[in-house]
Amino acid sequence: MVYRGHIQNGVVVVDGTPDLPEGAEVRVELLPAGEQGSSLGQRLMRFAGVLRGLPPDLARNHDHYLYGVPRK
Repeated sequence: MVYRGHIQNGVVVVDGTPDLPEGAEVRVELLPAGEQGSSLGQRLMRFAGVLRGLPPDLARNHDHYLYGVPRK
């Protein structure tokens, strides 16, 4: 299970109210600066609209363009 949190006055504060047993061993991993507080979708949005010159029906017919199957 992954919990998110932040540092407050030099102490790790876990967001929400996780039910962790006293003495539980944990691992703290510092997120890269660009990933702090962002979801996977938010991080992937930097790639949205980057490619140019693609067919307008690529999303619907990607198997046609990749493997040659009939278009939908």
